Amino acid sequence: MSPVLAPRRYGAVNWLGLWTLYQKEVRRFWNVATQTVAAPIVTTLLFLAVFALALGGNNAQAVDGVPYIQFLAPGLIVMAMTQNAFANTSSSLVIGKVQGNIVDLMMPPLSPLEQTAGLALGGLTRGLVVGTAVALGMLPFVPIAVHSWGFVLFHAVAASLLLALLGVLGGLWSEKFDHLAAVTNFVITPLAFLSGTFYSTQRLPEPWLTVAHLNPFFYMIDGFRYGFTGHADGSLAVGVGMMLLANLALALLAHRLFSTGYRLKP
Repeated sequence: MSPVLAPRRYGAVNWLGLWTLYQKEVRRFWNVATQTVAAPIVTTLLFLAVFALALGGNNAQAVDGVPYIQFLAPGLIVMAMTQNAFANTSSSLVIGKVQGNIVDLMMPPLSPLEQTAGLALGGLTRGLVVGTAVALGMLPFVPIAVHSWGFVLFHAVAASLLLALLGVLGGLWSEKFDHLAAVTNFVITPLAFLSGTFYSTQRLPEPWLTVAHLNPFFYMIDGFRYGFTGHADGSLAVGVGMMLLANLALALLAHRLFSTGYRLKP
């Protein structure tokens, strides 16, 4: 006679399930590190070379006393981090839908909070790994000095988490890769390029300066850049608050969508 198995008790959080989902997300990108980690280094160095040479190399105009190449480097690092954090979570969900194995995410005893956290933390990890790799790749070409480790670390984590959560939302909304490409091309890329990655927003006339300061991507780049250069175009306190509120709002929205099974259940 087979023994009767008692239902397993997980407590408030299924830590084993959360850890397993997180490991799965990290191994997804780490198993193809040439594509997910090495490729962004090459792409970012090409951006660095093109913009630096096009604007005069070492003779390029400084931005508030900061040499242009040192001003540019932090923005490029953030751009690489955020693009990869978004790609990790969004592609995980869309691939699951297209291949029909999204059930592997829905069937395990994971709560909506654990699903959101596992995916978002995997995207956060990829963003931080890529950002570190890109920064190390820039060292031979850019004299990088850290002004405030606190701002560097906070904005690296907040920016990667923000885009990881946006990737969750984009992946939940998208039913095929065309939908995901539309989110990337019409939302993520414009917000990233119009946020002061390559220029100081102080050079923008009104009303475009105000518009730029309404872009949450501006604050994650501005705060991260301040951590390296000591230069900021906007309010650092507003930037920290904006990052915290944006991450909280996106996390709550992602949790809500997982709770309702939005575009996950047939």
